[in-house]
Amino acid sequence: MSETNAPNTGLKNPFDSWKSIAISLYMTLVGYGVLVGIPVISTAWVTLLGFSEVEVGRVAGADLGGLSVGAVVTAIFIAKVNRRMLVLVGLSLAVIANALCISIVDYDQVLWLRFLSGLGSGIYTAVAVSCLGASSKPARAYNAMLFAFAFSQALEMHFLPLLSMSGIYTVFIVCFLITLAFIDWIPKRAPAESSNMAEVSDNKIVDQNIPAYVPWLCLVAMVITYINIGAYWTYIELAATADQADSEWVGQVLTWSSLCSLVGCLFATILSNRYGLLRPLLVTLITMAVIVGMLANGITDKNILISVFSFNCLWIFIDVYQMSTIANVDKTGRFASLMPGAQGLGQIIGPNMAASILGLNLGYSGVFVMCSAAALVAMSLYLFMYFRFRRKIPEFAYAT
Repeated sequence: MSETNAPNTGLKNPFDSWKSIAISLYMTLVGYGVLVGIPVISTAWVTLLGFSEVEVGRVAGADLGGLSVGAVVTAIFIAKVNRRMLVLVGLSLAVIANALCISIVDYDQVLWLRFLSGLGSGIYTAVAVSCLGASSKPARAYNAMLFAFAFSQALEMHFLPLLSMSGIYTVFIVCFLITLAFIDWIPKRAPAESSNMAEVSDNKIVDQNIPAYVPWLCLVAMVITYINIGAYWTYIELAATADQADSEWVGQVLTWSSLCSLVGCLFATILSNRYGLLRPLLVTLITMAVIVGMLANGITDKNILISVFSFNCLWIFIDVYQMSTIANVDKTGRFASLMPGAQGLGQIIGPNMAASILGLNLGYSGVFVMCSAAALVAMSLYLFMYFRFRRKIPEFAYAT
């Protein structure tokens, strides 16, 4: 335990400490704050700063793209560098960038500042996700994280629209700074036995059964999934407003739909225990393609209710299944810190593709068709894995 400088809990794995799990959960909520709050933040950029719809896509892509870069940086250094130091670096970048955004409102400068903020958030978040992945029961830890997102997302959807742009940035700054009071709860390094586990074959992972490309393929599928999620979630409120949907109704739908995450966590666990991870994930991605594609014909108060409520429920389904699948094939936790990177990369591509579609005057119908197609492409990758391994390695194909 002295090697990790974690609180003395008597646990062999310091990442199983309730303090480590608690601070990691808090950090994921803060680090993913822009991601889950992007619909109202995007609207604020338009209404409060005067950005165009195309510019919003670029700024959102820069912010969430920085998240991806930060996660990759963390994955490179996390085994060699004190985790608390990484958190301090990420936290400092995010705080400085958000503070500068309060006084700087020029589009070109904001674009780079949001990338810097995302970079800091990515480093900060990747450490937290890696700590959860290094616990003895990572799937349960990720489920707890996604369960907590239901409440944080609802709070963001309700309170952020009530704030000025500087108020929104200030909230993020304060939430990051709170971490400093509890930074000692983060283990400095993984225990020695975890480091030894990382010495695996270049060709096989997990008892030499799973080919090494599988976790990478899972990460690629996660990127493609988040192209859909990033584009849809960035533009859903703006698209609804453009189609003359009642703005107050849309705001209420976005707030209350966040609680669908609770239902998603519950049923995702029940279904995975009965049917495994891959089969429910395939059905979920097909359903996701339908509920985002249905908006291509126009948005009404009725279909946005169905689409957004279903989207939030299925988003949690997908995250539970994807994160748990990676946890099952990568017991070293080596890929855990790359998951925010995969999500962030999808969040770069998705909003920027949507912005390009809007720039070509294809409208929001084109955006939602693209979102639906991305969900189907991700589904095809998991379908390949399912058919490839259901007989060869059934313990992977039917893993819970």
